[in-house]
Amino acid sequence: MNYLATRNWLLKNSAANRLFPVRRIVLVFLLASSLSATAFAGTPGEVEVGEYLREAKLQGLFGKTKKLSDYQGKPLLINVWASWCRPCRAEMGSLERLARRYNGKQFNVIGISTDDDGKAAAMFIRRSKVTFENFLDSNLLLENMLGANTIPLTILVDAQGRVLEKARGAYQWDSPEMVNAIGATFKINLKR
Repeated sequence: MNYLATRNWLLKNSAANRLFPVRRIVLVFLLASSLSATAFAGTPGEVEVGEYLREAKLQGLFGKTKKLSDYQGKPLLINVWASWCRPCRAEMGSLERLARRYNGKQFNVIGISTDDDGKAAAMFIRRSKVTFENFLDSNLLLENMLGANTIPLTILVDAQGRVLEKARGAYQWDSPEMVNAIGATFKINLKR
């Protein structure tokens, strides 16, 4: 059964409809993530859901270098994108609004560009007025480790660096449903 058929079945199924609306949304979000993860072949060295991210150097689009371990201590939302990717560009505004509300507070938000041309990625970030930190993956290390054989890809990581969820495709990340799903995945209360 494909994702859409499964989602429609869940939404029509009377047991699923008796769930609280937020739980049903979380269920659909988690189902979509798990089904899409199984539908794609892995990448070399991919860290699967439930495993811990390995240390990696993050090359900032504007020169600032960090390490993945710099983000431990708070949950982390990692968005893998490219400037040429239309769905990536479409969801960037909602990621920015999400970051403005929660980044550095309840969790952190970062972006990883898979662009071959760092100048194109930096230009997109400037034009879009994105303020959360973005990094360039010029050697495919992060792309492979995160499992980004399709983009956009968003990875939810706990405070200790364990991958909790992978969501493939573009979403409205600041919608009440997605904020609730993020909070449920991170096991934190995200006040509206």
